[in-house]
Order: sequence, then structure tokens, then C-alpha cells
Amino acid sequence: MHTNNNEFEMETRAIINKMAVIKHKILIMSGKGGVGKSTVAVNLACATAAAGHTVGLLDIDLHGPNVPRMLGLQTQRMDSTGDELLPYPVSEKFWVCSLAMMGADTKTPIIWRGPRKTSAIRQMLGHVQWGSLEYLFLDSPPGTGDEILGAVQAVPDWTGGIVVVTPQEVALDDARRSIAFAKQVSLPVLGIVENMSGFVCSHCGKETEIFKKGGGESLAKELGVAFLGGVPLEPGIVSLGDDGKPFCLRSKDSPAGKAFACIADNLAKFCAAKQDVKTHVKM
Repeated sequence: MHTNNNEFEMETRAIINKMAVIKHKILIMSGKGGVGKSTVAVNLACATAAAGHTVGLLDIDLHGPNVPRMLGLQTQRMDSTGDELLPYPVSEKFWVCSLAMMGADTKTPIIWRGPRKTSAIRQMLGHVQWGSLEYLFLDSPPGTGDEILGAVQAVPDWTGGIVVVTPQEVALDDARRSIAFAKQVSLPVLGIVENMSGFVCSHCGKETEIFKKGGGESLAKELGVAFLGGVPLEPGIVSLGDDGKPFCLRSKDSPAGKAFACIADNLAKFCAAKQDVKTHVKM
């Protein structure tokens, strides 16, 4: 037991050291599956990097690591140096890490209990050489299970979490639980992103509210958190995501492409303001 405690303490120090040189640590979360959380995480990370910021994206959805596919990196593997892992470079300002890029068989289901999942996430947090980054996004699994709790408890000094929702009431109910979870574990909520916020026809450009619209913004007002923006549903988001081509870069002038850029800009302003307040308090 003494050895295990020593290993845990060493890993904790490694996580603290790795996270200390990353300015903003942001958890992308959702109350339920199927709301497009990973799609938002990938495109928001891409849009943030395209705006000139250095960005890392860590995929901690161990049971469904979709980030590599959405970036066209299914066959790529991360390099290592000694005991350290090197995140895969997507561009000059964007790096990614996922269990699926460490040689894991993604066709075989992971059947792990909570402690082993938490241990895997801590290893990724403590042994990946991100270096100095402006933003590290963590794409978490839906809900409030072991993975997300383990990550929240492991990372010191979170900037906060972003909750991804769709407009219908069922999804909003789950989002309320995610926000309640964040408050219980002292994770600041940076804001809400409403995905599938209307459908934009690729032929005529007309918008139809298939899943309603505005529920995320209403929820943000109800709970007193920021509304970062809404992303309309466009066919290209699905097809380009399956092809491993981030939508916000390939179709940046479309309504959804502009929405992702706007959300990235809103987030950057929010984080800058929060950093100014934090610096002022320290002084």
C-alpha cells in the first residue's frame, strides 16, 4: 500500500506540473449522449487554433473515443520519449491525444471498472508532454460517471466546463444535472453551447427548427450562466466528420462554420476576462 501511495503522489505531482504551464483547462461535457459533444469539442478546438491560439485536445471518452476519426487520425499513433507520450500534431498550433492513438483495439469494447478508468485518465494527464498551451480541451463521456469525476478531481485550477445541449426539453433536463454536478464538485461553468440549433437546408439555405431552438439560451438565463452560442445542424457536419475533415475549417463561411468561430471568440473573451480578474486578485 505504501508503494501505491508513493506512485499516486508522484503521478499527482506530474499532473500538477503538466497542467501548470497550460493557461486554460476546459472540460467539454454533456448530460446525455447524442447531443454532438465530441463534434463540438473537435470543431471548437479547431476554431480556437485557427484563431491563432495554441490548443490541445484530450479525448477521455474511453468507451467511445471518436476524436481521432473526426480528425482523420484513426491510423495514427502517438510517439513517446521515455515514459512520456507526445501528443499528435494536427497543425502548428493544435495537438491531440486519445486512447485510440495509443495502439488500443478500438473494435474491442473496454470493460473496465471505475478505478482502472480513473487511473488511465490520470496517466494521460500526467504523462503527455503538452508543453505550454493556451487551451487544453478535454472531451469527456456523457453523464457524470467515473471518467469525468476522476478528471475533475485530478486537474488543479480548472478554467471551467462547457455544457453541450440540444434544444429539446429532455436534453435540457440532463444538462441541468450536469450543471448541478459541476457546482457540487466546484467546477466553474463557463457556459452553454446549443448544438443542432435549427437545420439549415444546403439547397435553399432555409432554416427549420427540427429540434426546436433557443432552449440552451433559455437554460443559460435560468441558471445564470453564459450562453456561448448555437450551432445549426448542417448535413456537411456529419459527412465531413465521418471523413475526418473538421467542418469549421472546410466550411468556415457556412452558418455552422461561422457559429463555431463565434463560440471560439466568445470563449476567448470570457477566458481573458476571467484571467484578468484572477491576476488582479493575486496582485
